[in-house]
Amino acid sequence: MNLLESSLYDLAHLFLVPVLVLILLALAYAFLVLGAFVFEALQRRRGRHRSALAAASARRAMASDDLELWILRRLEWLRITSRTAPMLGLVATMIPMGPALLALTRNDAQAVGESLVVAFSAVILALVAASITFLVLTVRRRWLLEELREIERARMEAG
Repeated sequence: MNLLESSLYDLAHLFLVPVLVLILLALAYAFLVLGAFVFEALQRRRGRHRSALAAASARRAMASDDLELWILRRLEWLRITSRTAPMLGLVATMIPMGPALLALTRNDAQAVGESLVVAFSAVILALVAASITFLVLTVRRRWLLEELREIERARMEAG
């Protein structure tokens, strides 16, 4: 390899550990929000859920567009995680593929296998994180928009 190609390879390889750490953080976040989601779903089913949106609306007398911004802020990390986790998985898959291909040219099956285990494990975990956060994002968005509609109807009836 010439100097430019070698430098690009070395630079790309530097990102493997940070990307793997981000995938693990995304997975931990996904399981954390999944637990909160299940708890909230149980509360809603039992009729014991207290709306944070209604509480924010009552506390600050927020207009509808302010409530929509509140909803967007509340859902922001779910959206970011569900969108970026697959990209991180792709990056974590592609970085080890270079060494795996080089090992393949040397007939080093063990090195190929080790590189592919990292690559495929990372993408699987990233997709799991993305799937969980997308599920929570989708349902929680609907819940919050239903609450917003109830708040707006109550305001129309009162005023």
